Amino acid sequence: MLSGAEGALYGAGGGLVVEAVVTFGRLHAWQQTRHASRVAGDVLPKLGAYIDPPADSLAALFRVVLGCAAGWLLHGELGGMLAAVAVGASAPAVLAQMGSATTVAEALQWGPTPGTAAEAAGAVVPNPAAPPSGSAAPGAPGASAAPAAPAGHASSSPASGEAIP
Repeated sequence: MLSGAEGALYGAGGGLVVEAVVTFGRLHAWQQTRHASRVAGDVLPKLGAYIDPPADSLAALFRVVLGCAAGWLLHGELGGMLAAVAVGASAPAVLAQMGSATTVAEALQWGPTPGTAAEAAGAVVPNPAAPPSGSAAPGAPGASAAPAAPAGHASSSPASGEAIP
């Protein structure tokens, strides 16, 4: 287990590693474009078209700070240096996930939210007016190969004797 300072330091290092990879990607894109322009005889692109020092420096600073914060917040859960670096590298996503987490109390108080798996499955309530599935002979009028729709949903082919709303 890491101390808070170690978690913060290694987390910041993880943020710095990610920023180095992003900067390398920009430099590599600039290099590839320069090579293509040189072969084609075009004007060579300037580095400033790929790297914006003020904006990129501010983004790097925030990535390092977020990595530091994530490492410090999760230092008790981290088993070693590599775990802290990984948390720091993924700090924006980890902190966003932590911020949107629902506690058990909230989940029980509010119930399922719209669009969740519980709503998609629907509450299966037997319809007393509909005959049990498989009770009609196959091919008989009103026999359906599909299971009965849950209560509250209109069926396109009602069973015999069932009223259409």
